[in-house]
Amino acid sequence: MVTSKAWVLYRDDNVVGLQEEDFSFPDIVSNEVLIEPLYGCWESNMTHAINRDPVNIARIRREAKIILGNAGVVRVEKVGCDVSNVRAGDVCMFMPGGFLDEYGFIVTVHGYDACNTVGLLAKRTKCRAEQLMPLPKDSKLTLQQWAGFSLRFMTAWSNWKVALGALRLQLSEEELPSPIVLGWGGGTTLAELKLAQLMGCNCYMISGSDEHLREIRDMGIKPIDRREFIEINFDEERFGSDREYRSTYIRSEKTFLNIIKNKTENRGVSIVIDYIGSPVYRASLRALGRQGVLTTAGWKVGMELTSNRANECINRHVHVFTHAARRGEAEPAMQFAEENDWMPKIESEYGWKDMPQLAADFDAGLVSTYFPVFAINPE
Repeated sequence: MVTSKAWVLYRDDNVVGLQEEDFSFPDIVSNEVLIEPLYGCWESNMTHAINRDPVNIARIRREAKIILGNAGVVRVEKVGCDVSNVRAGDVCMFMPGGFLDEYGFIVTVHGYDACNTVGLLAKRTKCRAEQLMPLPKDSKLTLQQWAGFSLRFMTAWSNWKVALGALRLQLSEEELPSPIVLGWGGGTTLAELKLAQLMGCNCYMISGSDEHLREIRDMGIKPIDRREFIEINFDEERFGSDREYRSTYIRSEKTFLNIIKNKTENRGVSIVIDYIGSPVYRASLRALGRQGVLTTAGWKVGMELTSNRANECINRHVHVFTHAARRGEAEPAMQFAEENDWMPKIESEYGWKDMPQLAADFDAGLVSTYFPVFAINPE
């Protein structure tokens, strides 16, 4: 058995939040690696797990305690006898694949809904060797940047590849040389918009926070202030029963759509990246132009979506849903990042003892950056 200091989430609903304590897990087997997490990045899935919303992950896993954390950079401490891709001392980017399908796509996520996995909120943990990608020896990115890159940027890379591919199946580069791309969401959205911009797209991102609007602008993306249409928060039941809410929502949506019309010369958006969900889904569909693509890899708010099939067919809209990224996508994404400065900007860092405060700040929307990196075993 291996015992490590860790931040633990209990299955018992009466034990609220993260608890720092010793946690034990079985030693590595032949295809596994014992690792020392160096830096991690706080992800929305960690907040979902702590809040037990939209699902109670600890209960689903049927484990008394679980360790969260699936984005970060680690150092290899010990390898199993069948491991050949990494060796002790290597510093690697962590890939969060828990259970994979036959083609290598992620079904469940390590340190979240994958049973019997020990996440990165521990001083030592373990994973399968295939979950590690050694970092370039002369990398332009700091370890903290690679921690921010590991999940958000990898998810963005995989999602964008499918979304752009779907658009190009209908409209060639000759027909549409500079697609207009609009994004709602957080760090993954910003990463994907920066990728789109580097590939020749005209990109906009929506936020209602002065700090985030600055961060968007600093990344070279055109910001749109959500406070101009703050009442866009669609609730289908209230829309049908509450006249005042309906009127307020329609007015806000009209303001939003007028902004989009002005920025697209009435053509609509080519690709909408929506990592929020049902509150903005209706507005996203209405902002799409013909042959447009609505793409997501998350379900931050609202897991159920409703659309008019006839409208979507007539407008030839394509809906894209992806989940994280598979290992084969990591090497080209990392190489692209090095060659094109496609990387997160890290302005601050939380410490090991700050985990409960980081969790609370993130949940309350008080974290001022899209890439909240924390130190576990800092260099």
